[in-house]
Amino acid sequence: MKLVVMTQPTFFVEEDKILTSLFDEGLDNLHLYKPASEPIYSERLLTLLSNDYYSKITVHENFYLKEEYKLRGIHIDNETAPAPKGYRGHVTRTCTHLDQLKAAKKDADYVFLKYIFDSQTEADQKATFTEEALKEASRRGLIDKHVYALGGMNLDTIRMAKDLGFGGVVISGDLWNRFNIHQELDYQELIHHFAKLRKAVG
Repeated sequence: MKLVVMTQPTFFVEEDKILTSLFDEGLDNLHLYKPASEPIYSERLLTLLSNDYYSKITVHENFYLKEEYKLRGIHIDNETAPAPKGYRGHVTRTCTHLDQLKAAKKDADYVFLKYIFDSQTEADQKATFTEEALKEASRRGLIDKHVYALGGMNLDTIRMAKDLGFGGVVISGDLWNRFNIHQELDYQELIHHFAKLRKAVG
């Protein structure tokens, strides 16, 4: 099972140091998610990271960064939006409906299925699937190794996602909630927790 870490949606002072530590701890799939931000800030963050890590980073929005920094690929936050004209590289996308999974997978290396469990970062983002609906989707082959669970993923729910046949999980709040970006400098608890997550996905 694959482990994806999605960045905080906002930039913060210690971010490059934490991301470097996560890569050093074995992170091999980071999604750079900074919605509605100025691309210059993403550029600055990337320049603070070793270019050894660029091939492990997928960018949401500001797709030109993929070519400029030789990143792994681009992520489209939509089931049906096309990839940029002429783009031929690694593409992933987000899907929010089970009935659109089959089509979404055709045009993506893997797909995030969103709202699996209640979000740990945004109170208004609740689970939208019943366990039975997810089991049925798994039986039908809609959920497979190319579908990653997004929403409320933590050490407890990873096991459930694995049992449902997801090929990976996307971690966000469960990791970033362990570090106060406004008050803390010591992020060792976050790094230790990442090690536990890596072990949980096996």
